[in-house]
Amino acid sequence: MPGHKIRVLIAKPGLDGHDRGAKVVARALRDAGMEVIYSGLRQTPEKIAQAALQEDVDAVGLSILSGAHMHLFSRLLQLLKENQADDILVFGGGIIPDEDIPKLKAMGVDEIFQPGASTSEIIEFVRGKIAKGVRP
Repeated sequence: MPGHKIRVLIAKPGLDGHDRGAKVVARALRDAGMEVIYSGLRQTPEKIAQAALQEDVDAVGLSILSGAHMHLFSRLLQLLKENQADDILVFGGGIIPDEDIPKLKAMGVDEIFQPGASTSEIIEFVRGKIAKGVRP
């Protein structure tokens, strides 16, 4: 939609206290003209889903380094669906084993960015998906 500023929530679920990557992505998305809400450290999937709904975001990006990615993504997707918000783009990054990526995508995660992914790749992914209506 013309003039629509893409709104993205960047969140750090779980007990992991390292947020440098999340902040780099948040800054890159903001510099690319998106409106970014950063939830801060140690958020629960419930708080992330609530913030996504309250902030009326187009996308949620999770940064996960703790190894709990299967549970955290699954719970977030479940909560979004329960609130009729499963049209929100969900992507993530962090330390996620290659073998888990197909499983995450099968459950509804739109994309996983592993260490070394460029911020321009993330920006183009979000822009492209939102321009196409998130999940064509």
